[in-house]
Parts: sequence; C-alpha cells; structure tokens
Amino acid sequence: MVQANRLGIWPGLNRRDFRCVARGGFGDGNNAYAHSMAWFNGHLYVGTTRGNFPFMKARLPIAMDVWPVECPENPFDLDMHAEIWRYDPLTDEWERVFKSPTIIGSHGKPIPRELGLRGMLVYSGRGVEPPALFVSTWSPARGPGPHLLRSEDGRNFVPTCEPGLTGLPVTTIRTVTEFKGRLFTTPAGSRGGNPNISAHSVVYESADPTRGGWEPVSDFGFGDPGNKTIFEMCGFGDHLYVGTFNLEGYQVWRSTCEGDKPYVWEKVIERGAGRGKLNQCTLSMLPFKGALYIGSGIQGGGIDTANKVGPAPPELVRVWPDGSWDLLVGDERDTPDGYKIPLSGYMPGFNNFFNGYFWRMVEHDGWLYLSTFEWSTLVGYANRSRWPEAFANVINHVGAQAILDHHSGFDLYRSFDGENWVPVTNNGFDNPFNMGLRTLVSSPYGLFCGTANPFGPKIMPLGGDRYVPNPRGGCEIHFAANEALKP
Repeated sequence: MVQANRLGIWPGLNRRDFRCVARGGFGDGNNAYAHSMAWFNGHLYVGTTRGNFPFMKARLPIAMDVWPVECPENPFDLDMHAEIWRYDPLTDEWERVFKSPTIIGSHGKPIPRELGLRGMLVYSGRGVEPPALFVSTWSPARGPGPHLLRSEDGRNFVPTCEPGLTGLPVTTIRTVTEFKGRLFTTPAGSRGGNPNISAHSVVYESADPTRGGWEPVSDFGFGDPGNKTIFEMCGFGDHLYVGTFNLEGYQVWRSTCEGDKPYVWEKVIERGAGRGKLNQCTLSMLPFKGALYIGSGIQGGGIDTANKVGPAPPELVRVWPDGSWDLLVGDERDTPDGYKIPLSGYMPGFNNFFNGYFWRMVEHDGWLYLSTFEWSTLVGYANRSRWPEAFANVINHVGAQAILDHHSGFDLYRSFDGENWVPVTNNGFDNPFNMGLRTLVSSPYGLFCGTANPFGPKIMPLGGDRYVPNPRGGCEIHFAANEALKP
C-alpha cells in the first residue's frame, strides 16, 4: 500500500491511476452528461442529463455547419428521461435506480418530468432524520418546473418542494449546498430556453428541506440588476459565499446567514476580479487549506454568442478569510486591490485557449483537483465565418482533424498548495469526445470522475457524409481506487 512520505504528504494521482468503470452513457449514448454525483451509503450515485446537442440545436443560437450528432427536429422524439445510476466499488457493478417519470406538459403532450439532474448532496443537518440524498432537477420548458428530490434508501426519490422550488417560473436548480445545518439553493434557467439565466437571482434557505419551507434570504441580485443568476455557492469558515453571473464580470458575496432575513451580505469581489466580462460567471468554488478557490467561465462553453462575449479561457482565484484574494491562473493586471500576477505562472485556462470553464474542484488525500470544459472537439463542425480572421487562419492551418486527434478532451490538474499545478490528463482520459469533466467525488474507496460527452450515440465524422455509431460517445465514469481495492 502506498504510504505518505516523511512530510506526511500522500502522492497525487496520475493518469495511470484511473480506469474507466462506465462508458457509452451506461450503454446509452444519449446519456450525455454525468451531471451530478454523490457518495451515499457505500455507493456512488450519478445523475445524467440527456440529449444535450439536440436541445442546443432546437433552443440556442449556436452556429454549426453540421451538427456533430443526429438531431431530430423535435428533441422529444428521443428518450429524454433523466436517469440515476448507482455503483458498488466492491462488486464493480452498476444499477439504474431512477428514471424520470412521464408527465403531460402544458401543451397536452407527454414529456419527461426531468431532462437532467444537475446537482446532488447528502444532507442530515437537523440531526433528527437519517441522512438523505437530495437531487436538484432540470425541467422541460413545458413542464411544471424543477424539484428537489429526496431519497433515504437510494432507490425511491420523492419531490420535497412544489415545482419551481416555490412556484417560480424557472426550469432548473443548479446548486444546493449545506451551511450551518441548513440547505441553501438558488433557481436558474428560463422558460425561454436558457439553462443558466433565470432573472431570479435570489438565495433561498430551508431549515427543513424534507418538507420544503424555502424562503428568500437575499435581495434580488444583491441590489444589482446586472446579476442575472446566482451560479455557485459554498460554505467557507463562518460565511456562505455565492458567485454570480454578470455580463460586466462575476461578483462574489458572502454572509454569516445569521439574524433577520434577508441576511446582510458583503461584496468580496466584483467585475470578474478586475478582468471584466471575460470572467462572466463563477463555475466552481471549494475551500482548500484555509482559502476559498473560485473558478470562472463564460456560458456556452467559453463562447457566449448571444451576448458576443468570448471565446476566452477561464481564471482561478483564491479568497482568504479577510476578503483579500490572489490570482492563481490568469492574466496579470492592475486591479483596485493591487497589481496581480498569476502565482502559478499559468495564463488563463492553464495556457489552453480552448478551455472554456474551470468546471469542478475536489479535495482528495490532501490534493486539490481542478477540471475543465474544453471545446476544441467542436472546431471541425463550427461555422468559422464568424471567427476572427487570424484565429480561423490558425485553425485552418493546423487542421480540425489534427486538433481532434492530438489536442481535444478536457484537462484535469492537481495541486498540493494551490500555486504549483501539474496535469493529470490533457486529453479527456484519452477520449477526445470527453469535452468536460463535470463531476468529481472523493470517497473512502478513491476518487471518481464523471464526464460530459454529448457525442453519441451516432456522430458525423469530420469530412463525412453520414452519421455512424460512435462507441466513444456518451458520458463516462473514471475511478482511481485506493490501493486496497486495486486488482
């Protein structure tokens, strides 16, 4: 068994430590995203979102010369019912424990109640009920709205609130977090089709989420109408931190969440930590060794075509308890808080222009792991007429197939101190269709990683003339087992 060195430091994980324990979307390439993940009662739970490309084609203004996968005119001609899968690392077996039920939509036709399952956490804050798994959902625009599902046994998932959390006209709940024994969340998504902007940027709290009881505990957008959505939240020390989506650059606010409601909130960071619109939203937050780490991004994978922002890669900052902050990965610049240089030496995106998000973070065995969403897989399909000429010329010179073969796939980096970073993989665990690493979970048995891979079940090969099966399409789960579990 691997031992810590003399300094008590466990060695970090490398590519060879991981093996793929689920591929091809659990046998169904329409399971595109391993969108949520949690460790609960000795098992790994994974919630999927299905058919991302067909929905994007139908709803969003994305310029493609040809769509990478077959997209019917009506996405609901496909099976869009979100699923939850459960994994036992001792037996190496998967079981589907949930499939979204069918309901009648507002247009009078059958639709899935959930298209996707966007967040998971285990909650037992009150201490008077057994721990339960909570799952935040993504509802079709013609559905009743998102729920928070709850399960005590990992097999029966029951809604705990009215649709739309409190009847709000939204489609999804992205983030749920526990802080001081209570649950906090915020709605996202609009019935117009945008899964990120809800025009209802308010923090909600419940001291008894099993029975609902959600109430607002912040002012709308913290008094700034530019805060279109509260995108991420995380407890750190005596404060709950929340990060916003703002076209002038994200903001970070914090509160002790004590006293009269709405609580008093303090702004810690504004205008994207001085970078402005290129740090459009906070995508990830995690406490690590006495500081809060915050990863940024631009919606749409790093290219917000609707608002003409990007493409631009993300940055990483860390915030200390006194409110001061460091730039770790990014562009050096002068800010109201002083001149900042990237302490890691890396430019935005770990020097990878195609990284659109710093998507997820997790601490495992004393190391911080940070994953990305990387969009170069789409280069061969995109309409390049809208790109800057110099950038298009570079892509044309290198070649889309060469980029796919030698560059594409998400990045995963690790650091022991937040300043020195080394890559675990730069090619999506050897699969260029793994665009993003959406979920990371540290468990007693090892580290789990869940990918975003919407390139299934059939794909149009670059330069091809028909769609063909893609055995490498659909989300994957990769697992770095502790020494005791390795064969």
